[in-house]
Amino acid sequence: MKTNTVDIDIDELVALRRDIHANPEVAFDEHRTSELVAAKLQAWDIETHTGIGGTGVVGVVHGLRGKGRTIALRADMDALPMQEEGVPMHRSQRAGVFHGCGHDGHTAMLLGAARHFSGHRDFAGTVVLVFQPAEETGGGANAMLADDIETRFGYDEIYALHNAPHFPPGTFGVLDGAMLASCDEIVIDIQGVGGHGSAPEKTKDPVMAAAQLICALQTVVSRSIDPGATAVLSIGSVHAGSAPNVIPSHAALTGTLRAFDESVRTQMKSRIRAICEGIAMTSECAISVAFCNSSPATINHREQAQAAARVANDIFGAPNVLRDFAPLNGSEDFSEFLLRKPGAYALLGQGGVYCHHPEFDFNDDVLPLGVRFFVALALDRCAA
Repeated sequence: MKTNTVDIDIDELVALRRDIHANPEVAFDEHRTSELVAAKLQAWDIETHTGIGGTGVVGVVHGLRGKGRTIALRADMDALPMQEEGVPMHRSQRAGVFHGCGHDGHTAMLLGAARHFSGHRDFAGTVVLVFQPAEETGGGANAMLADDIETRFGYDEIYALHNAPHFPPGTFGVLDGAMLASCDEIVIDIQGVGGHGSAPEKTKDPVMAAAQLICALQTVVSRSIDPGATAVLSIGSVHAGSAPNVIPSHAALTGTLRAFDESVRTQMKSRIRAICEGIAMTSECAISVAFCNSSPATINHREQAQAAARVANDIFGAPNVLRDFAPLNGSEDFSEFLLRKPGAYALLGQGGVYCHHPEFDFNDDVLPLGVRFFVALALDRCAA
């Protein structure tokens, strides 16, 4: 069918999305998914590059009207390492792997845009279709950047679209500036001296040090950060010991750190290190802290965010384009692309349970809206 001049085969689009959902793959293991994407691009006579950043795929469509701007559109392909508890007909066929964040829908929408451009090349400029691995681990964007995606494909701007269950279907959201928080996984290792629980004076107790750390680290936000700034520090796991009458020699904590401002993020890391050093001194334990799987805050460029909103007005209707909402404390490694090139990250309302919920499923009804947005945005920015 044709939907507002965009060719969309809805049945094919839904079938693609559900096939990807039923066959999920975790970060850097997206072999079947990338092969499917590459096969579709090649079948549509689109220049196709595989193995970008490991399992990433890039498609390139050159407009027939010659030189113009080069616009990149990005979708993520990886699934989560969690069990699906919903029971759709297209339920995950792999135990412990699940498209619980909608990347199956993102990939399908970008394939829908690719299909349109394969048969409609009467434009100036170039569209670069970026199918990224490993967004969930925060490593996929950097892997593609390390593979020199920017130089190889020479895009001027880059855009991404993510589903938003907290927005109703038929709505669209984009902000000028911060959209998502930075993310740092905190890993704290505490090495003490173990011994019998009846003789604590002969030990250097890592459990006591861990308990002090859990409490003291809460002061990073409550006492070190300006109350007007948004920041989160949560400890999510504690591991120590295996017997009630033994003081273990080792304990470990992990947590997450989030902020929207890079100076706040830096300040928080500094305070965490200082607190660990202080408690190491008082507990006589060796304490190390590392920050892993990190992504900076996702900060939209103003001109590009405004362009995305302008295009969305025509597709969703101006009252359904949200421009004033709180940034999300979630994180995205699309931020790495935005550090290097102008672009914007936008949200597609879909309703339903939130991302990472065990019964999450992408709303197929919004697939055509995403395709239309990608197509219209690319054409608008190629001609800008």
